[in-house]
Amino acid sequence: MSAKAISEQTGKEFLYKYICTSAAVQNRFKYANVTAETDWDRLAQDHPWLLTEHLVVKPDQLIKRRGKLGLVGVNLDLQGVKEWLKPRLNRETTVAKAKGVLKNFLIEPFVAHKQEEEFYICIYATREGDHVLFHHEGGVDVGDVDAKAQKFLVAVDEKLTEDDVKKHLLPHVSADKKDVLASFILGLFNLYEDLYFTYLEINPLVVTGEGVFVLDMAAKIDATADYICKAKWGDVEFPPPFGREAYPEEAYIADLDAKSGASLKLTLLNPRGRIWTMVAGGGASVVYSDTICDLGGVNELANYGEYSGAPSEQQTYDYAKTILSLMTREKHNDGKVLIIGGSIANFTNVAATFKGIVRAIKDYQVPLKEHEVTIFVRRGGPNYQEGLRVMGEVGKTTGIPIHVFGTETHMTAIVGMALGHRPIPNQPPVAAHTANFLLNSSGSASTPATSRTASFSEPRVANDATPAKKAKPGVPPAKATSLFSKHTKSLVWGMQTRAVQGMLDFDYICSREEPSVAALVYPFTGDHKQKFYWGHKEILIPVYKNMSDAMKKHPEVDVLISFASLRSAFDSTMETMQYPQIHTIAIIAEGIPEAQTRKIIKTADEKGVTIIGPATVGGIKPGCFKIGNTGGMLDNILASKLYRPGSVAYVSRSGGMSNELNNIISRTTDGVFEGVAIGGDRYPGSTFMDHVLRYQDTPGVKMIVMLGEIGGAEEYKICQGIKEGRITKPVVCWCIGTCATMFSSEVQFGHAGACANQASETAVAKNQALREAGAIVPRSFDELGDAIKTVYDDLVASGVIVPAQEVPPPTVPMDYSWARELGLIRKPASFMTSICDERGQELIYAGMPITEVFKEEMGLGGVLGLLWFQRRLPRYACQFIEMCLMVTADHGPAVSGAHNTIVCARAGKDLISSLTSGLLTIGDRFGGALDAAARQFSKAFDSGLMPMEFVNKMKKEGKLIMGIGHRVKSINNPDMRVQILKDFVKQHFPATQLLDYALDVEKITTSKKPNLILNVDGFIGVAFVDLLRTCGGFTREEADEYVEIGALNGIFVLGRSMGFIGHYLDQKRLKQGLYRHPWDDISYVLPEHMTM
Repeated sequence: MSAKAISEQTGKEFLYKYICTSAAVQNRFKYANVTAETDWDRLAQDHPWLLTEHLVVKPDQLIKRRGKLGLVGVNLDLQGVKEWLKPRLNRETTVAKAKGVLKNFLIEPFVAHKQEEEFYICIYATREGDHVLFHHEGGVDVGDVDAKAQKFLVAVDEKLTEDDVKKHLLPHVSADKKDVLASFILGLFNLYEDLYFTYLEINPLVVTGEGVFVLDMAAKIDATADYICKAKWGDVEFPPPFGREAYPEEAYIADLDAKSGASLKLTLLNPRGRIWTMVAGGGASVVYSDTICDLGGVNELANYGEYSGAPSEQQTYDYAKTILSLMTREKHNDGKVLIIGGSIANFTNVAATFKGIVRAIKDYQVPLKEHEVTIFVRRGGPNYQEGLRVMGEVGKTTGIPIHVFGTETHMTAIVGMALGHRPIPNQPPVAAHTANFLLNSSGSASTPATSRTASFSEPRVANDATPAKKAKPGVPPAKATSLFSKHTKSLVWGMQTRAVQGMLDFDYICSREEPSVAALVYPFTGDHKQKFYWGHKEILIPVYKNMSDAMKKHPEVDVLISFASLRSAFDSTMETMQYPQIHTIAIIAEGIPEAQTRKIIKTADEKGVTIIGPATVGGIKPGCFKIGNTGGMLDNILASKLYRPGSVAYVSRSGGMSNELNNIISRTTDGVFEGVAIGGDRYPGSTFMDHVLRYQDTPGVKMIVMLGEIGGAEEYKICQGIKEGRITKPVVCWCIGTCATMFSSEVQFGHAGACANQASETAVAKNQALREAGAIVPRSFDELGDAIKTVYDDLVASGVIVPAQEVPPPTVPMDYSWARELGLIRKPASFMTSICDERGQELIYAGMPITEVFKEEMGLGGVLGLLWFQRRLPRYACQFIEMCLMVTADHGPAVSGAHNTIVCARAGKDLISSLTSGLLTIGDRFGGALDAAARQFSKAFDSGLMPMEFVNKMKKEGKLIMGIGHRVKSINNPDMRVQILKDFVKQHFPATQLLDYALDVEKITTSKKPNLILNVDGFIGVAFVDLLRTCGGFTREEADEYVEIGALNGIFVLGRSMGFIGHYLDQKRLKQGLYRHPWDDISYVLPEHMTM
């Protein structure tokens, strides 16, 4: 959603802060906000003018015509304001059809003035530019300003001047006020542009001898411009329309939406209602709401919302659990229904999103059963079969009644089932499995040479592309009638490899001779080539860093598909239009500020470029070309017969609904000739009329389908075209959003443009106008397929359409990743792992989510236990591990490992190389005695050798006892590290048999030589064996195995790495130069005849 209403207080704050005008704007920042919680003494302290001036008080809750409703208190003192608020504050009132509670009021200074000092000013945005309305008589009785006011259109990219204001807007204003008003209006317009307002109305604007006073103000800003205006806007609060409460759950979902590349929307209409929806897609969500209202469910409809744009499993889970939490708070006598619906997705992985929903259903299974919730599911799109399977399974395992349907069922049929208007099939028909679509069903082993690339009802022609006509000098070039052909070549902006592969697979099954993608443009890497599949073989497609290089090397390209982000889409599109070879641009990004979109449209019109989007999935011309992810994956392309053209062309706003139209049209006619989704923004780059006229002038198109929408007035141009005879082909139309007129408060639907600002923009009014103009308009979306079939059958009966025989398409191998996800293949894994899993939404250590690791405060020792031993160790064991790491962290610069690290660091090597140099010295002689000591002592103890026998045996065999002996420490100069560990182990370990054995050995060895002590390596080795054997987490065999595979040496390696890194950083910090060992510290032992 783009244009959002702001409170009067917020609007005035922007005006007072940022307006630049020579007019004296009075009462700047003189306003006070009052709610039921207001402390009046503190308020008067913060705003002392409240005690000295006459005041005005009014609700600030997006209520229109407050003066006429008696909701403005005028010329009061502070006590009078309090008295005026008593019967109103926190009281329910009705405004039009909306019932709401008055809870937020604004107090401002009262401005004494004459009637002739009141004026009206309004600025609002349209596709062509910004309209400025001015009337020399303002106030509550201003009347029909559209009829009365002076109007001036400031076209896109043009500037307003004071002369324009005086000439066009102020002819009826007295001379003494003209300069002041002209300066103020110019400043206001510049403010409107700079802060991305879409609507700004002041009524009345009062001009007296003292200056300009802004009395009442209403405004909307383009919320998608937040990334541009954040510094000036700050954190803007968008209040809900009057009559609808602001719920924390709505704010939570809005926050999820802001942090996600997907779209997540939620509006609560009636939290006590029994009909809840969880619908995928901005257009589909409106259609489901329409159908619920058409079937009498308007008063029980609890929410409006949608999720789309490929949300992750976790995001879908968060969205679903929010809805399930809301719907299980209050019981309903008739039980409740949850409609999980959607059109056929283009690129959203249905299985991934459904797994998120299934997790939420499992979490809420008890309250769902207590509230007698029945769930109805209908969905299609990538991997939808797996999604429907898991949804059906959760119904069986939880006992919740869940009815599951796929693309074989009409999109909104589940609404009738849920509301009891149609029976629920016992065995719903099952669509063919994905894999079946990819098998050659012609019975021939060979791939067909060609597929149909001309209309079923037209003879084939060599090339059905119609180039744009050459423009006369000074006249904008005409746009092409045919945008795509089987020879169309495109550039793709963005590293969208999945979308490109989908386009190439589509090209292949359409029997195109060459891929439709010539190259990719991606500014964030250097020029290179990217690997893709063309049928069975691999091909390379170039990727360019610069647009200019791509255009220069591929002059045949005339289409650009832009996957640029909302922040870079404007600049990249404007750059693209500098190249005359480009005739069509598809802009996929959603959320481009409307002011930028209008500049794109203006430039495109001047250059004869057709823009599809923004906020679109694109379009498709069966047998020729498809934009990005349009049409979904191959199973849907083949099921909807999009590999060859039919006779029906359509235009829609919604991308998801365009795919639903592909399905409906393929089931009721000979198929789609061309389909375009123009996008859900208020100002799509091309309009319904642009494409309907193209279809009218295309011989292969025999009938037209248009899926309009609430908001805007573009559909009326279709009415005009039919009435004037410009459109003669049958047009089947339906405008979605008919439910809006049934709601008591304004609802902003999923698409930015789906909001009616006046009666003529409602879906009901548009459907009526289209019907009266001569279009075929069904009674509801449910009957759209029937209407299309009736018109098609009539055209076949009259000979206008001659259905052709089906030609099987070539087969395309299924991608490995897709086949594996569907469970069609298996292969042995290259690796096996059992300690960590990063594939889900949360990192898991040995089965424990990372959030739990921190919640339980497991520490480094606990994490090491999970990753090394796959167990949750006792607290004392975790502490012991951490102590071992601490005592082994370093032992000075003289030891071999630290020495190597220092020499390497001083040679200018990097951290990794220096650390590795030190680690490579670890072995039996330095630091690596933990495993060897553990093995030797364990073997001796387990074999029953007495300590003296063990010492004598090792001496007889000429072997050193690992873990015994120290170069510096001795029985008289004990190692405090060992003492610290010994004290801890003796206090906390359940038993220390091996440690006691080692200490007995130490008594024998130190009696011979005082430095033959149990050193820190030996102590950790034997104590760790005691830990493994006695903590209760390991069998004897497992404990011995960890010793054998070298786990204990890992303690020293991990601990000493900290010290080595410290030495590396120390040398770099001290800026030590290259180390050369002094020659006088080297004994040169050479043959005698060579000595000096």
